[in-house]
Amino acid sequence: MENQSIITIEKLVKRFPMGKDSFTALKNINLKFGTGEFTGLIGPSGSGKTTLLNILGSLDVPTEGTVHVLGKSIGKLSTKEAAQLRKESLGFIFQSYNLLVVHTVFENVEFPLLLLKYSKSVRYKMVMDALEWVGLTEKVHSKPPQLSGGECQRVAIARAMVKKPSLVLADEPTANLDAVNSHHILKTMETLNRELNTTFIFATHDEKVISYLRRKIYLLDGRVDKDEIITPQKSVAQ
Repeated sequence: MENQSIITIEKLVKRFPMGKDSFTALKNINLKFGTGEFTGLIGPSGSGKTTLLNILGSLDVPTEGTVHVLGKSIGKLSTKEAAQLRKESLGFIFQSYNLLVVHTVFENVEFPLLLLKYSKSVRYKMVMDALEWVGLTEKVHSKPPQLSGGECQRVAIARAMVKKPSLVLADEPTANLDAVNSHHILKTMETLNRELNTTFIFATHDEKVISYLRRKIYLLDGRVDKDEIITPQKSVAQ
């Protein structure tokens, strides 16, 4: 951890109903995350990493235990309070792009700023800065159906980053990117992490993402199997 804790997880259990029974996706998770981390939740399909990411993003709630994110107790928030936390402080990058297909690249990236009521001139600069980060300024007037899969994911990443959130949660963010685009995006996120002290938490099994992480939390069968801090070494090869 590089600074004060912004996430504290204690004795977290998450169960999902399955008929008369239930499936336990997360089992007694205890973790802390500090400001400015670049961390990955790593594990096979079904290990619980996406479930944990969803709870951190207030998209789901604990069955047992407590999860505090940026001073807020997930599970005790009202629907409105959870939405406010996401709107003001969180950025999301999903495996599916979740772009608005009838709107331009600019409009897709601008959307989170409209919710925050920035002025038009401020929004314009913030959107163009975000598109420059991901190398898509020339696509500003294009719509998602005109873009490649990799370009759509880069728009989604720009949308997540545009408001410079305190915490970015990324679920397999490079799933639809080739190696060149993956490294470009990861280096961009790494730079923003260092310059803005934004905390990034990934759910991934992509070795390209894993090679950039400074902390690796391995999940297996809903439990933390290993929590590894990576000692800085030489920069990742292009």
